[in-house]
Amino acid sequence: MRVLLLASAYNGLCQRVDRELLSIGHEVFIELCADQPVIEATVSRVAPDLILCPFLKHRVPETVWQHFPCLIVHPGIEGDRGPSSLDWAISESSASWGVTLLQADQEMDAGDIWGTEEFPCRSASKGSLYRREVVQSATFLIKQALADFRRDGFEPRPLDYANPDVRGRARPLMKQSVRAIDWRTDSTATVIQKIHAGDGFPGVKDCLNGVDFYLYGARKGKIYPTAEPGQLLGHCEDAICRATVDGSVWIRQLKLVPVSGEITIKLPAMRALYHSALRERVGHLPALNDDKACDIQVEREGAVAYVYFDFYNGAMNTEQCRALLAHLRILRSDLSVGVVVLMGGEDFWSNGIHLNCIEMSEDPAAESWRNINAMDDIVECILTNTAQLTVAALRCNAGAGGAVLAQACDYVVARSGVVLNTHYKTMGLYGSEYWTYVLPRRVGATFAQQLINGCEPLLVDEALDRGMVDELLPEAWSLYHRELNDYCQSLVSDRQVWEATLEQKRLSRERDEQRCPLAHYRREELRRMKAIFDDADSDYHRLRYRFVCKLSCGKTPARLQREPGQSVEAVSA
Repeated sequence: MRVLLLASAYNGLCQRVDRELLSIGHEVFIELCADQPVIEATVSRVAPDLILCPFLKHRVPETVWQHFPCLIVHPGIEGDRGPSSLDWAISESSASWGVTLLQADQEMDAGDIWGTEEFPCRSASKGSLYRREVVQSATFLIKQALADFRRDGFEPRPLDYANPDVRGRARPLMKQSVRAIDWRTDSTATVIQKIHAGDGFPGVKDCLNGVDFYLYGARKGKIYPTAEPGQLLGHCEDAICRATVDGSVWIRQLKLVPVSGEITIKLPAMRALYHSALRERVGHLPALNDDKACDIQVEREGAVAYVYFDFYNGAMNTEQCRALLAHLRILRSDLSVGVVVLMGGEDFWSNGIHLNCIEMSEDPAAESWRNINAMDDIVECILTNTAQLTVAALRCNAGAGGAVLAQACDYVVARSGVVLNTHYKTMGLYGSEYWTYVLPRRVGATFAQQLINGCEPLLVDEALDRGMVDELLPEAWSLYHRELNDYCQSLVSDRQVWEATLEQKRLSRERDEQRCPLAHYRREELRRMKAIFDDADSDYHRLRYRFVCKLSCGKTPARLQREPGQSVEAVSA
C-alpha cells in the first residue's frame, strides 16, 4: 500500500510508524511542510492510498481530506477533543486514558473513528506518557487500520456523544492561569502534577525572585519543617529544591520566559538560574543531600549492578558524563560485581552530548570539546572493562552518541518498539564515541557507513537482524524488566561459563588492540570533530542553534524525501 505520513515533525512516533510500515512492505512517503500548496503537490505526486497523521499540529487541507482517506492520531480517549488532551488527563488525575485514530473532517478531532485504545494513566509527565503509552497504542491502531482499510465491508463509526461509553469531550487549550502554582496552598503532589501536565511543552510559568521561568522535570523532595512555602532551599547537582506546604519539590529544568520576542532555551535548573538576571540575587545556594534528586542511581541484585542514568531528554553534559564515569569506575573495581547493566533513563536511554548546555556556554566550541571527550571517556571505560560483562538495556529510544554508546557494551538487550538514530550528520558532525570501532565490529564496515551517512532511524527489530541488538524483549514495561533481570542473572548463574566468557572478551580485546589501538580510533575521530568545533562557520554551530531553539526549516529534509518506486533498501542506504 502507498502511505503518506503528513506530520508537523519527524518525532519518535513518526519515526516508529515509518519504519514499522516499511518493514511490512508498504511504500511510505513523508511530508513535514504545513503549507497547503506544498501538501497538495506532494499528494498529487505520491497519489497515496492512505494518508496518516501521527503527529500533526495544523489542519489537513480540505482539498486533501475530501479526496483521500486521512487518519489522524489523537492522544485522547474516544470523544476527547482539543490540543491539551494529555494535559487535562494528568491535571484531573484520570485513572485511564487513551489514543483515538479518527478520520479528518471539517471539525477538528470530530471525524469518524477507526479505532481507540486505552491504557492505565500512571503518575508521570506528559512526555513520558506520550513516549511510552501513546506511541505504543498509536502504532497498534495504525497497523490495525491498515488491515481494516483493505478489509471489505469495514466502515469507521461516527463519534456519538449520546453513547454512554463515550467519556471524552471537547476541551479548550489549557492556559497558564490553570497551570499556575500557588505555593501558599498547593501540596507537593499538586505541584508535581501541574509540572507533569506541562512538561515538555509549554511548561508551568512561575516566578523566582522577580524573574519569570517555565518549570519542568519535577520530583518529590524531603520535608523541611521550618521552610516557607515557595522558598528556594538549595540544589543537588543541577536540580533546585523549592519548599511546598507539606514538603518540597525538585525542579530539574528551567527556561526563561521570553521577553520582546527573544528566544530562550531549556537548561538544567542551576545553569538557567546563573544565566539569568537572578545570578546576583540567588548568590550561593547550599548543596542538599537527597537521593531522589540524583539522576544516577545504582541498584544491586546479587552479582548484577543496574546503573540508571535518567538525564532529562537523554542529553548528557560534561559534568553528567563525568559523574556517570565515576560510578562505572567504582563498580569496575568491585570484585563482587559480575555484570554491569546500563539502564539509561525512564524516557530516553541516551541522546549523546548536551547541545543546550553547549549552546549557552561561554565558549561553545570549547564546551563541545569537553563534552565529547567526557562521552568518549565513558565508552573507553566500558570497552576496556575486562573484569565484568556489560549490558546495554535499551528500554527507550537512543540517538547519536547515545545510540553508539550502547554498541560499546558486550550485550545489547532492547525493548520492542525502541527506535535508534545511530548518526551525527543531521547535526553537522563526524561523530565520536569510538563509532569507527564499535559499529564495524558489530555490523561490518559497509553498513556502519550506511548508518552514519544515511541518517535513517532503525527499529530494534531491524537492529537485531543486523547484529546491533543481541536480545529483543517485550514492549510491555514490567514484562521487559522481568525478562531483562532473568537475562542478566543468567550471565552470572554459572561461574565457569562467566569466567570463560570474560576470558574470550579479554583475548578479543587484546587482538583488537594489537590490530589497531583504541587510542587511534579516538584520536582520528576527535581530530575531525575538533576541526568542526573550531570552525565558526561550520554547519554544526548553525544546526545546533536551530535545534536547541526549535526552529523548523519549514520543509521536509532531503534525506526524508522519497520517490514512488523507491525500495526499502534504497531508503536505508
